[in-house]
Amino acid sequence: MNHSCPFCTLLPERIVAANEAGWIVRDAYPVTHGHTLVIPRRHISSFFELVADERQQLLLLLDIARAGLDVELHPQGYNIGINDGPAAGQTVPHLHIHLIPRYEGDIPDPRGGVRWVIPHKAKYWT
Repeated sequence: MNHSCPFCTLLPERIVAANEAGWIVRDAYPVTHGHTLVIPRRHISSFFELVADERQQLLLLLDIARAGLDVELHPQGYNIGINDGPAAGQTVPHLHIHLIPRYEGDIPDPRGGVRWVIPHKAKYWT
């Protein structure tokens, strides 16, 4: 636990669901309605630091989060992402998995999805 980490010091009312490996919370700065995070309890910065059981338990939480969003918000799709390291845009050095619900019409052309992290390479179909 890191007492200066916002994910190590989550307020209980932010937690949507949990298991022994992690928590589900709604993102404090959502990209879309329902933007959700899956966060390990253990303070690690990279997905590649997870042990097999933690990875399995976090992916189970990802499934639980998606099922809840399907019932509550009925999105038409999802983006799932991890910013792993500062060069990848990670700003909180505690691993977290983004589950971003997508809705028809939320942007004019969603093709390319996560490829837009490098905008000049995203539109490969033209």
